[in-house]
Amino acid sequence: MNSSARAIRVLISVLGAVFALGIAGDGGAQTRAVPQSRQDIQLSFAPVVRNAAPAVVNIYTGRNISPWMMADPSFRQFFAEQAPRRVQNSLGSGVIVDPAGIVVTNNHVIARADEIKVILADRREFEAKVVRADERTDLAVLRIEAPGGKLPALAFADSDDIEVGDVVLAIGNPFGVGQTVTLGIVSALARTQVGITDYRFFIQTDAAINPGNSGGALIGADGRLIGINTAIYNREGGGGSLGIGFAIPSNMVRSVVSGAGAGQRLVRPWFGVNGESIVAERAVSLGLPRPSGVYVRDTQDGSPAERAGIRRGDIILQIDGREVQDLEALRFRIATHAVGQGVSVVVLRDGRERSLAATLVAPPETPARDVTALRGDQPLAGAVVANLSPALSDELMLDTEARGVVVVDVRRGSPAQRLGLQPGDVLMRLNDREIKATDDARRVASVPLPWRLQVRRGERVIQIVVGR
Repeated sequence: MNSSARAIRVLISVLGAVFALGIAGDGGAQTRAVPQSRQDIQLSFAPVVRNAAPAVVNIYTGRNISPWMMADPSFRQFFAEQAPRRVQNSLGSGVIVDPAGIVVTNNHVIARADEIKVILADRREFEAKVVRADERTDLAVLRIEAPGGKLPALAFADSDDIEVGDVVLAIGNPFGVGQTVTLGIVSALARTQVGITDYRFFIQTDAAINPGNSGGALIGADGRLIGINTAIYNREGGGGSLGIGFAIPSNMVRSVVSGAGAGQRLVRPWFGVNGESIVAERAVSLGLPRPSGVYVRDTQDGSPAERAGIRRGDIILQIDGREVQDLEALRFRIATHAVGQGVSVVVLRDGRERSLAATLVAPPETPARDVTALRGDQPLAGAVVANLSPALSDELMLDTEARGVVVVDVRRGSPAQRLGLQPGDVLMRLNDREIKATDDARRVASVPLPWRLQVRRGERVIQIVVGR
């Protein structure tokens, strides 16, 4: 009996059913049968865990914190070497995904760490080097050098093959107690409303996940990696599992890990669609049977979407045969591909489904960024702005379909800082004038007060009024 069958049988036992489902011969009705032997009752996940657990590691990070007096430049000048420093430690989990020593974990586990230590299940310890840190997915890739041969590693599963109800195991280091295995099922798929990362598309599980599990493995009954445990739902003031945990799907993990060991820069593919999720009211107006898909507002010039023939008014229904329920799902599907890969797209146009093909490319540096420092006697003085391109948007962790002028820096004590501008803000309109390029931002000084400045910050649009 293989490990998958054993895992399914033991889950039935754990849930208190202690029976196997069978199909009746004539009518096809389901019947239940009690275990026929002691061996049936004693089925275990141990073989699966025995193979997978050695590839799940504990991660300890240290951060050197200067004491408060070191903020004083005069103190720092004379006592920098003698000043005491304390080390702030934190812990998490990780997964070896390549026998050569490539470890994946959550970015928030290793963020701002001065030293990172990886401890294997057999208690060997290694210093780790960060080879890729990606805030947008909350994933980081580490490298460890293990003398004497290959390390145990987990193989990736195809997370698109996972179904609600599948048996899963979470392996990690909760609360620092040591490696722990918990059992559950996949509670939901494609959770796109969980605001944990920029790419919101999570596997939800009821396997117990607690602080310290971050970066650990979510595996299927066959022992392959289906996700990286990342977050839990928690009531305010709570500190443990409530049976709602979230994992980054393995297909996204694989796309971030790819090329990291060779030192390649992470470049996400560009599709070039400006769209919006279809809500219930919009579905009714468009004559759709249910609210699903992405309505295309427009496509960017020269983009893969435009070259594929996608038009304004199309509704994107599928990518590579997988349903696209909303805009977050579309972004996820595109992000799991590599630059140069082709994707098949199914759109609804004039009541008919059409199949189109697109080849994804790296986000282009068009228009040129033209970094400009705004000066003069005007409220935006002190802001450094640039033209948004798909490449710059990706660099700044903004929506790659965003357009206009972005604030890349704000000088301390400047009028722009007093106005509340922040790096990443997109300047949209001044009074009735659209700010399309840095030239428009340069000319704002000639606009008489009062000003009504419209700024996009993340998903919010902010109105800033400047009086006389």
